[in-house]
Amino acid sequence: MRKNGEWGFVDKSGKFAVNPQFHDAKDFHEGLAAVRKGKEWGFIDKNGKWVINPQFEKAKDFTAGLAAIQDQGSWGFIDKNGNYTITPQFRNAESFSEGKAAVLKGKEWGYIDKTGNWLINPQFEIAKPFTNRIAMVRKGGEWGFVDKAGKYVINPQFSAALGFSEGLCAVRKGKDWGFIDTDGNYVITPQFYDARSFTAGLAAIRKGKEWGYIDKTGKFIVNPQFLNAKDFNSGLAAVLKGKEWGYIDKTGNWIVNPQYEKARDYNYGRAMVRKAGEWGWIDKTGTYIINPQYPNAFEFVKSR
Repeated sequence: MRKNGEWGFVDKSGKFAVNPQFHDAKDFHEGLAAVRKGKEWGFIDKNGKWVINPQFEKAKDFTAGLAAIQDQGSWGFIDKNGNYTITPQFRNAESFSEGKAAVLKGKEWGYIDKTGNWLINPQFEIAKPFTNRIAMVRKGGEWGFVDKAGKYVINPQFSAALGFSEGLCAVRKGKDWGFIDTDGNYVITPQFYDARSFTAGLAAIRKGKEWGYIDKTGKFIVNPQFLNAKDFNSGLAAVLKGKEWGYIDKTGNWIVNPQYEKARDYNYGRAMVRKAGEWGWIDKTGTYIINPQYPNAFEFVKSR
């Protein structure tokens, strides 16, 4: 949470567990959080103690025991002791996922293993992390999917794509969005002005100027009627009606009436909402767990 221009961390009661003292901060991942003091990034534990002293120009979260960091303009990877496992040598780097990390060498992206060896040579304009053994990549201005050997399982052909979720991927061909399966076949033909990924069996889509929700057959479960709509989490979705956000259930009924300036997804049974310029947290009935009091904040995450 940010207070008086500095970031700290609060527990579920809203009490500071790590007092505000950092100029920037990321969430805890694998027990450590990347934080910036002055111009340099380091990592702290849940007690606010430095585990890796500030020394990096940029830092990303720990995943699979490694974190991507930038030093003297180049990206590499460190372990939880702050030791380099892959020396800085890349123009950019993503976090490890399924034993691979996308990295930028020169003007092209490829994938390396945890020792820094190339698994898929640099050849893509953009490369995303692996999920369920495939990764989304862009080549020739179009998106497709490769397997762990770098072989295309779905050839580049989409102007935009969101990645697979619940077996389907939202893709755009021309001006319209639709959904494909893992073989690249359309399950829901392109027909929407905008779309989000499937969560809990439903996907938010935009038809004309309004958002609604469809099931995996493309049938409307909640008709388009909102100015904006987010994913379902914990059975509820944040939607914008007029100028205010509230939460609906999967039938489209209001559970928490529109009343917030901004609203985020439910996470661990609570949701971040902003009112009068400050963030707080509500439960699934709309009752405040932590009253609005922070000008900026991140979602709750497990510190271990």
